[in-house]
Parts: sequence; C-alpha cells; structure tokens
Amino acid sequence: MMPDLLIKLTLVGIVFFGVLNLAGLHTWIERKQSAIMQDRIGANRASIYGFKLMGLFHPLADAVKMFTKEDIIPDGADRVLHMLAPALSVFFALVAFAGIPFGDRVVIGERVIDLQVARIDVALLYVFAMLSLGVYGVILAGFASRNNYAMLGGLRATAQMISYEIALGIAIIGVIMVYGTLDLQELVRGQGRYVAGWIPLWGIVVQPVAFFVFLTAALAATKRTPFDMPEGESEVIGYFVEYSGMKFGMFYLADFLETIMVACLVTTLFLGGWQVPYLMPDGFHFPWGAELPLSSWTYAVLGVGSFSIKVLAFCWLFMQIRWTLPRLRYDQLMVLGWKGLFPIAVANVLVTAAALALLGGKS
Repeated sequence: MMPDLLIKLTLVGIVFFGVLNLAGLHTWIERKQSAIMQDRIGANRASIYGFKLMGLFHPLADAVKMFTKEDIIPDGADRVLHMLAPALSVFFALVAFAGIPFGDRVVIGERVIDLQVARIDVALLYVFAMLSLGVYGVILAGFASRNNYAMLGGLRATAQMISYEIALGIAIIGVIMVYGTLDLQELVRGQGRYVAGWIPLWGIVVQPVAFFVFLTAALAATKRTPFDMPEGESEVIGYFVEYSGMKFGMFYLADFLETIMVACLVTTLFLGGWQVPYLMPDGFHFPWGAELPLSSWTYAVLGVGSFSIKVLAFCWLFMQIRWTLPRLRYDQLMVLGWKGLFPIAVANVLVTAAALALLGGKS
C-alpha cells in the first residue's frame, strides 16, 4: 500500500514539476518568440547581479510581482465567488494531466510502473470532463465581478468553449473507432503498429481530417489568438478585468496550462504519444532488418523524451499561430465552429464508420 502511494506521489510530482515549469517558461517563450517575429529584442530587463540570461529571469520577476501586488476586490462583487473562480480554473486544468500517459512503463524489481498518474479505463472521457468543468471558473469570474465588461467576456468565453468542444468531441470519435479504446495508454500502444511495415499507424495517418479539426477546435477552446474574443484587449478586456495580483496570475497560468494540455492531447491522439518509430521494449527493429538492442531504462527514457519533444513542438506551433494570424470577428468564430468544423467532423465520423465496415472493423 505505502510503496504504491509513494509511486503515485512521485508521478504526480514529476508531472506537476514539468507542467508548471513549462507554463512558467511559456511567458518567456511568448515574449521572445513574438520579439523575434517582430524584429525586436524582447524580454531583456530582469537580471540578478547583472546576469540576464536572455531574459530568463522575467518569469521569476512576474511571479514575485503577482504574489506581492495588492489584491483588489471591487465594491459590490461576490467575494466568495470572486476568490473561487481563478482557483477552479487552475484546479481543473491541472488535474486533467493525471490521465495523460507520458511514457510506456518502467520495471523496478518485480514492480511494473505505468508512466501515467492515474490509469483510467476511460481516461479520454476523464480529461475532457475536467477541461469542460474549467468553464465554470470563467463563468464565475464574469458573474462575480459585477462588471458589464467582465460579464460580456465571460459569456463570450462560455459560448466559445461550448461551441468548439462539440466539434472537438466529435473529431476524436473517429480515433476511438479506429483504435477501439478510451484508455489513452492503450490508444498510444495501438499506434505502435505499422502500415506496409514502415509507416507508423499514428492517428494523423489514419485520421488526417480529424487531426486538423481537433487542432483548430482545441486552439479555439484555449481562447488564444486568433480566437481570443473573450479577452479582446481592444474591446472588452476579458472576464478577468476586475482581477489583480496572483488571482489574475492564476487565470494567466490556466491559459498556459490549457495550451500545454492541448499539445499533450494532440501528441497522444495523433502523433503516437510516447512512441518512437521502430522502437520496441527490447530496442530498435528497423524495416530493413537491422536491430539495435537497448535496456528497458533507455527505452523508457526515449519514450518520455519523444513525448516531451512532440509537446514542445506543438507549443511552438501554437505560438507561431498566435503571432501570425489576426483575431477573427465573433460572428466569423461562430460560423467557423458551427458551419465549418462541426459538419466536417460529423462527415469524418460517417466516412470512418463506412471504411471500418468495409474493412471488417479492423484498421
């Protein structure tokens, strides 16, 4: 009992350490990447004893500022809900990571440890349920502030998240039909097979339409540019307009956590998760017959490294999109969701069902 608890606590610590540090690093990456794209220097002021390290101390300076800044609750606001809203947003964004497998398994003695915080048979449903509950933090923030702009931002965010999560949910039905499971760890293992002996049977290979629908809808669900209508800095400022200090920082953190979660989901569902092409538990087995034996620990480390690199690549892609595309109008956003992504996702499910029926139910 106690060793199992220690193992779970260790896995939780690893996931939280990685995710929270990556979220903090995102604030620096966002500044630097936007600066490079706009031919500016970017974050370069924060320093410790004169050392600036390319602006890497800025996230630390941000954290110190937010923790020490005065926390203001406007007159007439619901104090309890005002304090509860940012905590709910961060909580549900964090616990969703428990269902994501970041590696295969490691063997210590006679104990086999899955590299996933919570081994859930319906992990995919669990992740989506947690992400959906995060909308309550946004609604409460707009409602509790007693500010028309905050309320408008909250309503925009709610409508946007609900609209795009429908297309998001339908897009993954094709993936579930192909691999026949809601268990994310088994779904990743199912992507370890090959087409014609050398093309990995990843989700993007068998469900390319679902990949683009999921990627677009997921980006909209994170409320980031070009889908940042809930904030709309030149219009309504956002549902967090009446927040300051670390409570504002928690909304900011939740946005980055959701971005990382989307990158994790795209990697898990469509890019083979922790899979490395031609890597088996005993080493590499290449299509031309060559083999390279590896230890079980090397196999596990390569899997975690593969997952991390894919997630970082998607985070970089999201930043590129954020600083490249202009913001859509709200009517364009709704048209894209309901008249664009939704029918495409439904059509993809029908085509997938027909293809599986013709193939006898096997991918």
